[in-house]
Amino acid sequence: MSMNESLQQDLIKDLLVESHEGLDRFDRELLALEQGQGGSERMNTIFRVIHTLKGTAGCLGLGKIEQTAHRGENLLSLLRDGKLTTSPEMITTLLALSDALRGMLRTLEATGNDGEADHSALLARLEQLQTANPVAAVPAAPAAFGLFDDEPAAPAPLAPAAPPVALAPVQPRPSLPAHDVAPAAESPVKSSVADSAIRVDIGQLDKVMNLVGELVLARNQIVANTTRFDQAALLTASQRLNIITTELQESVMKTRMQPIGNVWAKFPRVVRDVAHELGKKIRLVMDGQSTELDRTIIEAIKDPLTHIVRNSIDHGIESPEKRLAAGKPDEGLLSLRAYHEGGQVNIEIMDDGGGINLERVKAKAVAQNLITSEQAGRLTEREAINLIFLPGLSTAEKVSNVSGRGVGMDVVKTNIEKIGGSIDLSTQAGQGTTLKIKIPLTLAIIPALIVTSGGDRYAIPQVSLLELVRLEGTAAGQGIELLYGSPVYRLRGQLLPLAYLNEQFKVGKITGQSRDEVVNIIVLQADGRPFGLVVDEINDTEEIVVKPLGKQLKGLACFAGATIMGDGRVALILDVVGLAQHANVVAEARDRNVPEDKSRLTGSGDQKQALLLFNIGPDRRMAIPLALAARLEEFPVTKIERTGAQEVVQYRGQILPLIRVADHVAGSTTSSSAGGDTLQVVVYSENGRSVGLIVGRINDIVEEALTIQRKASARGILGSAVVQNKVTDLLDVPALIRSADPSFYISAA
Repeated sequence: MSMNESLQQDLIKDLLVESHEGLDRFDRELLALEQGQGGSERMNTIFRVIHTLKGTAGCLGLGKIEQTAHRGENLLSLLRDGKLTTSPEMITTLLALSDALRGMLRTLEATGNDGEADHSALLARLEQLQTANPVAAVPAAPAAFGLFDDEPAAPAPLAPAAPPVALAPVQPRPSLPAHDVAPAAESPVKSSVADSAIRVDIGQLDKVMNLVGELVLARNQIVANTTRFDQAALLTASQRLNIITTELQESVMKTRMQPIGNVWAKFPRVVRDVAHELGKKIRLVMDGQSTELDRTIIEAIKDPLTHIVRNSIDHGIESPEKRLAAGKPDEGLLSLRAYHEGGQVNIEIMDDGGGINLERVKAKAVAQNLITSEQAGRLTEREAINLIFLPGLSTAEKVSNVSGRGVGMDVVKTNIEKIGGSIDLSTQAGQGTTLKIKIPLTLAIIPALIVTSGGDRYAIPQVSLLELVRLEGTAAGQGIELLYGSPVYRLRGQLLPLAYLNEQFKVGKITGQSRDEVVNIIVLQADGRPFGLVVDEINDTEEIVVKPLGKQLKGLACFAGATIMGDGRVALILDVVGLAQHANVVAEARDRNVPEDKSRLTGSGDQKQALLLFNIGPDRRMAIPLALAARLEEFPVTKIERTGAQEVVQYRGQILPLIRVADHVAGSTTSSSAGGDTLQVVVYSENGRSVGLIVGRINDIVEEALTIQRKASARGILGSAVVQNKVTDLLDVPALIRSADPSFYISAA
């Protein structure tokens, strides 16, 4: 390569970086201008972006870019001089100009020239807008690509009377370039020159350079003291090296830290395009743009956040007509908030739309054969919300440029979890939906707990660690119980599902089988739910450098990477969410925790208490104190046997008598035996005896302060109360058992 060619390539790289940054600023300033936030300085900024791009492209012989930018510059000159006023059509056309220039810049980077794309319609429109009577029909700015969709969104014609989108002010930032999202159908492309650029404060670089100098001095001292082996001097130099390394690590990490506003900078444009396409009015509010996180995390969350924003506009916020009919303002609110908490970055995306229709979601899941009708009928509210994250589920009525292809939230969840984050969704009918994301600050160096199991060492990211539990002596042998055939530990009255690391990886033996053994339980959190990981030894905590796994191992869901320990050996980094899914310890049934407290219903309403909610028919809701439920079980109908007139089941080496609640509660018209291949059973124990109460469907566990508003009017019922805004009968468990088996309490006495 000749010197001239090398210089040309360097100049093109500079053009790409500067132009992408400039066009991002161009979009932001245009949208602010549309909202009436005018001023000569803002107009000058908009003009300078296109003027600079035109001039640089002309110097490099990029004729198409120069011509297109020149046509836009002519229009902007008239706007700057006050000879024309802005309109929604003009803003849309100028945004289309920005998109066209971005496309030519991408082509320039990929091929070395500015391409052969035909922009004649756009150029003609730019010419027409310079006249006093512009034509009515214009080509609209292409909608942003549908994230994770099968194909890019096609340009749509713009209606002349499109309502403007109200946007909250967005302060300009020394921001990184944001690009249109490439359609998933295309093969992955390498990072662009603009994406690989980063701006660092010169003072921060000076600090790093000074620390490197100190590091060199410490190295020289260690080398010198090693040869003459001065132990005291060597110890001093080693301590100094430790301090310098820590400071250098922090300084280098700061150079990688970028404000999340760099990602959010493109959202006003995304909101405008999608809202315009769907005929909606959206007000975007962003808070916490200065919240910093690692550049690698920023790149990883850019696409998922874009998809969530588009989903909120499409599925969440209603049309102006529906909002007015519901007594809401016709303009919807979309709020983004970011903040640091507990060593993580928290991101909240909230809309004030109609909320998620959970019955419709369940119906869609059944129609698409993702779950059965029986399973749908037994889902709790949390389980129904989580259906949104099932692969292939789409609630869109029709396929559009925005949604409807059944690819989306499952990929969002997977991508967030890949970087050690978690995602949680809450919704309220008629009020809106809130999505909360928690992600680590960085992926490069993380604090981790080092453990040993089966003779191998593993690293567990400390962000997922809740606490450590050590069982010794009889506690080790008796403290672990079985629920649904799976091990659990009763931690402060709550059942904690367990996974044995040796069992999952098929190495070593399972600890805790002997009373003489020590059981080490690491309480972790996966997808917002706690579980215990049993390991052989707990070593220490330390900061580790994360190394990616080779391509042969990347498909293993239980591992997030590897690290090199101080002794030179490799330790695998556990993926907590992947491990929990592999061990099946995050199932919803495992969350039905049973406290030790044996308190009964008082009806006073003074204190909150945990309640188990269930149905004994299609619409009769009942509740009992959760403390009365020793266990929750599910038995196949084929396992039910009879001894005389009594239904029984073999359970934990004993014969468990069964009582069908619906058959012994006055006013019930539907038997508990109706429908299904399985029976849901609440196991009640008293003085060494147990009985199984067959219910129709276990719904949920809630904690509420009860006030009995309607006294008992039927056998087996204590009274009625309002639980979760629904009338619920409170079951008198002892009375029900006495009516079914009068000898139960007599024999137990």
